[in-house]
Amino acid sequence: MVAITVNGERHDVAVAPETPLLWVLREHLKLTGTKFGCGIAACGACTVHIDGEAVHSCAMPVSLIEGKSVTTIEGLSPDRSHPLQKAWIAEQVPQCGYCQSGQIMQAATLLAANKNPSREDIVAHMDGNICRCGTYLRIINAIQRAAREG
Repeated sequence: MVAITVNGERHDVAVAPETPLLWVLREHLKLTGTKFGCGIAACGACTVHIDGEAVHSCAMPVSLIEGKSVTTIEGLSPDRSHPLQKAWIAEQVPQCGYCQSGQIMQAATLLAANKNPSREDIVAHMDGNICRCGTYLRIINAIQRAAREG
């Protein structure tokens, strides 16, 4: 058994210690907002927060997060009132939408650390989160909107 805290709630899960956090979230806790993209921490679709830091959950063994706090897209704001979630809708960011939870979680760590990031700050921080549809300009616009209106 591994004890983890996800979105403020403690869970005891019966998994091997090397099980990636992504699969614990999706398969055991049924939190399917976090997506599988590549499985090698190269695309960012599986981004969650661990103690406030953006982490690729596909490459994070669940045993390494015991005693830490995990936040998924479902826990960022259950009623979709987070400034990034509102900006994502206003800027019509998603096309297919698959990468969006990872994009939002990555962006949230930027805005938590920098309330008024420059375009260059945004591009540098979001590097590593891939959008197969190529909505990067809308992603940047949404982050800038969230910073302004947040």
